[in-house]
Amino acid sequence: MKKNFKSLFLFLFASASVFAQQLKETDVIPFDKSVKKGTLKNGLTYYIKKNAKPENKVDLRLIINAGSILENDDQQGLAHFMEHMCFNGTKRFPKNQLVDYLQSIGVKFGQHLNAYTSFDETVYFLPIPSDSPEKVEKGFQIIEDWAFNANLTPEEIDKERGVVLEEYRLGLGADKRMQDRYIPKMMYNSQYANRLPIGKKEILENFTYDKVTSFYKDWYRPNLMSVIVVGDIDVAEMEKKIKDHFEKYQNPKNEKPRKTFEVPNHKETFVSIESDKEAAQTQIQLLYKDYGSPKKVKTIGDYKNRLAEGLFSTMLNNRLNELTNSPTPPFTYGYTYHGGTFAREKEAFQSFAMIDEKKQIEALKVLVSENERVKKFGFTAGEFERAKNEILSRVESQFKDKDKTESENFVWECQSNFLEGMPMSGIEWEYATIQKILPTINLTQVNDLIKDFIKDDNRVIVITSPEKEGLKKVTEAEVLDALKVNSNDLKPYEDKAVASSLIRNTVKEGSISKKETNDKIGATTLTLSNGAKVTYKKTDFKNDEIMLEAISFGGSNLYSNDEMKKTQFANGGLTEAGFSGLKQNDIDKFMAGKIASVYPYISNTTEGFRGSTTPKDLEYAFQMIHAYFTDLNFDADAFEGYKQKQSNFFENMISQPNFYFQQEFYTYLNKENPRWNGIVPTAEKWNETDYKLAYNKFKERFSNAGDFEFFFIGNVDDAKMEEFAKKYIASLPSNGTKETAKDLGYRFLKGDIKKVVNKGKDPKSNVTIMFYGDAPYSAKEAVAMTALGEVLTIKLVEELRENESGVYGVNARGSMSKVPYGSYNFNISFPCGPENAEKLTASALAELDKIIKNGPEEKDVNKYKEAEALDYKKKIKENRYWMTNFTRSFMNGSSPEEILTASDKVKEVTAKDIQNVAAKYLSKDKVIGILMPEAK
Repeated sequence: MKKNFKSLFLFLFASASVFAQQLKETDVIPFDKSVKKGTLKNGLTYYIKKNAKPENKVDLRLIINAGSILENDDQQGLAHFMEHMCFNGTKRFPKNQLVDYLQSIGVKFGQHLNAYTSFDETVYFLPIPSDSPEKVEKGFQIIEDWAFNANLTPEEIDKERGVVLEEYRLGLGADKRMQDRYIPKMMYNSQYANRLPIGKKEILENFTYDKVTSFYKDWYRPNLMSVIVVGDIDVAEMEKKIKDHFEKYQNPKNEKPRKTFEVPNHKETFVSIESDKEAAQTQIQLLYKDYGSPKKVKTIGDYKNRLAEGLFSTMLNNRLNELTNSPTPPFTYGYTYHGGTFAREKEAFQSFAMIDEKKQIEALKVLVSENERVKKFGFTAGEFERAKNEILSRVESQFKDKDKTESENFVWECQSNFLEGMPMSGIEWEYATIQKILPTINLTQVNDLIKDFIKDDNRVIVITSPEKEGLKKVTEAEVLDALKVNSNDLKPYEDKAVASSLIRNTVKEGSISKKETNDKIGATTLTLSNGAKVTYKKTDFKNDEIMLEAISFGGSNLYSNDEMKKTQFANGGLTEAGFSGLKQNDIDKFMAGKIASVYPYISNTTEGFRGSTTPKDLEYAFQMIHAYFTDLNFDADAFEGYKQKQSNFFENMISQPNFYFQQEFYTYLNKENPRWNGIVPTAEKWNETDYKLAYNKFKERFSNAGDFEFFFIGNVDDAKMEEFAKKYIASLPSNGTKETAKDLGYRFLKGDIKKVVNKGKDPKSNVTIMFYGDAPYSAKEAVAMTALGEVLTIKLVEELRENESGVYGVNARGSMSKVPYGSYNFNISFPCGPENAEKLTASALAELDKIIKNGPEEKDVNKYKEAEALDYKKKIKENRYWMTNFTRSFMNGSSPEEILTASDKVKEVTAKDIQNVAAKYLSKDKVIGILMPEAK
């Protein structure tokens, strides 16, 4: 259900406008003046906004207010099929010329160029460079052709059948089988129960050409369309282009009405209890469907009501989160909200939880009881204040970054305005309005919402779970009985006092012993009195973002084999205990309204931290780092709760064919590695896990801050960085030693290997082709290896998808590593039909062999370079990209200044370089892994 929290809060995060001084609940919400919205004479709606982030780029989007819900019985799946056909040739770009052209200007198929079809809409994405009039004009030609000039030839339709059927195949499995059984109850007596966008296999295989043509003619028409243009453009020029390209088209003379399909109400409580032998988890969905259609948010009063709903959901979900942090969690995770369902015109009060398969009824009772607790006692004043602070802090952060918002975010807002009537008022108006409205919302108003949410009719309960020996299937009578909660047995929620600090011990401040600056990359490095280094770079990419990482060599490779196996699956649960004597729930309450998160980790070769914060809350991030270093709690009960949640999540994962394949395949490749412990924990592995040992090893790994380098990228302040570094980092313990990454010498099996794994009853296969081995690290070869992966992917898509119609997606990826030992790795992977696995494997290797023997085509190398150049222009102005550069430089012992010439290194790659690495590393041994279904 794609509309949940996103649609609930989307109106909170818009663009720019002016705030009216006096608010009246009957006032209409203003429209963002920075967005040009218009309607052509033929009914096509357009939105245009100038936004220069990223620079020299424009996002074009074509929206059709029509999806699978409008299909006739003999067209099921053809709304989605039509989406595919738009990429298979148009009047101006026949056959594969459309994708070929876009790749030539740096637009990647799938990653940038994409589309989706849902019940009620079909949407096409086209982000392109705006640095030349020709590229922009071509972009408009493409979306015009998608809208009105697709080539629906019998030859291309028949070719695309295979691709769409492969996408259909991907969706097969336990989840689909169970969904097919429960959706008739969830969407009872409605068209939505019979129009899943992927359609029906027999129709996709056999439909006549006129069926897809008629869908295109009926529903791809101007008065059901919107064109959105957001980017580094001239608004007046773009408006002219929209008119030039779209105003000449007319709607059909006898157009079909665009019906709105309701989901009828029902007096019954429907219960669907579904199980499957391949189901991986147990889940509950509880829906109380609204009686009427969603009320559009048009006035200040509507806005206030939706904001009240947001406060309600925030408080209830905070309670559910507290329960998941308990020693006996009722579910792995759970949440509740009021929002959209599969149907655009039906909202519901909905709860969802992933649960213990053996405690299905108990978990349902918890969800129902928490709803009833709210209904009887309401929320507390403390919860209410924290929820308001949380919402305000999120919107404040959006407001601070109002001039740094990516174009794509604005495009989504325009789309929601067109399809669902969501308001677009601008973040300045939003922020100012929320500050005025929040104080006027009283707790009674929010508490009373539950009265309309909860009802005894029009409700649906869906439980999905594994089907296996020894697991008793719950009954409908048990489920219905679980809905009957005796409110006299409930007690009010106890809101415990909020902590006053994240630090409980006295901090003895250290000092800065050296300060160095690198003017080339704008970085400053502080060497502290305990030997720790703090490197930071001030950027203006985001006004309200600071990213942080810390890294030190060491990791679990310094553990003995026995220690590693006893701690591997425990490490992730260490932070569940909290720090500074505070439990996780205490920390969450303290951090309400603050934006800072820090997560420690231990990998094979390193230990460190990852996190993010805002300039205002930076000190809290430093305090978290200090607390994890010096005052991590030991709490066996909290760890048991973590184990329970992890067991619920992973216990039946092995029943999924794809996961079973990964487990068997990598276990086979690691047969000579005594440290191999499987991909996920089993009950046996949990029994071997030693929480106390893991805790002690964590303390050992984080006992020497002098071996760490800390990185902060974003809107940092020099004075604050020095102040917090001295107080919270220089004060950490250190012993003056430095560790290095240790190579234990264990490797995957060598040789020309083929491993076939049989699992699953659906006709689904997966193919993995791997090349790997030791090799001295070469920066030049590393770039060429990456290029090889991208270039080969282009050829594999052309051959396996477009020519053979054998796959929906295929990917090749290559890399080289330096730590803990020099190595190369190259991987080709794709899903397909079992009957085609061997043939497509041979085709993939044949494409690789062409590059080995003849080198890649120059046009494909240029496509790779254009795409990388486009990505580089965007990423070089992102904090994440700079952080990756700093940590990679630390790992490889290289200069962080290499980021400045990274684009040049790509430009220097030649077809011969790519051929050389292919011949050098990929012409010898290979490993092929194939998942095949079980024999019937």
